Amino acid sequence: MFSSVWIRDFAGLFFPKTCISCGNSLYSDEEVLCLKCQYRLPRTNFHLSHENPVMEIFRGRLPLYSATSFLFFNKGGMSQQLIHQLKYKGKKEIGLYVGKLFGRQLNESELFQHADALIPVPLHPKKQFKRGYNQSLLITRGMAATMNAGVYPNTLFRKIHSSSQTKKSRYQRWENVKDIFEMKQAEKLDGKHLILVDDVITTGATLEACANILLQIPNVKLSVASLAYTQV
Repeated sequence: MFSSVWIRDFAGLFFPKTCISCGNSLYSDEEVLCLKCQYRLPRTNFHLSHENPVMEIFRGRLPLYSATSFLFFNKGGMSQQLIHQLKYKGKKEIGLYVGKLFGRQLNESELFQHADALIPVPLHPKKQFKRGYNQSLLITRGMAATMNAGVYPNTLFRKIHSSSQTKKSRYQRWENVKDIFEMKQAEKLDGKHLILVDDVITTGATLEACANILLQIPNVKLSVASLAYTQV
């Protein structure tokens, strides 16, 4: 009987896997990114300190326990390439893969390693139907695979279909999202440490709108985490 490894390697002869970033062939023990490109990921290491640029975004706006982003988002850089492929090219495997890397990193931090629940920022059903998936949920599921925390994908939902945040000013971003989220089954999260997860953080408007809903849960401790951080 053929082993799964043999079958995978044989299939690779006809359908070779390539690195999403550099395009080179992947070895059998690699996925999505080759080891060289994985090493080159522009990690922020914000998770190692309570005082960091993401936490600063929400200072005076939200009573967060902690905040972080995995990667720096630079125009034309690797993180933009990965997120573009994830959001617009159907490369769902990127969300799961990078989410796992992110989760392993958060397990190194006392600020995040004891979290109870991961909550993705939701898409409106119309947008999710058009895209076929919620990229933040894929990232969250990847994180959960390497963390001791459950995924709660239905706690938050969008009640209004809003326009894209791209090219909006800070104030326009807030106006665009401030009243569009609601919550259900919150009683399951009473007293828990939650991590709210998004793909990219710029002004923090979307995360703030979601966080204000989650902070209505009694005795909750809330952190935020995004795959990438954009300096504005």
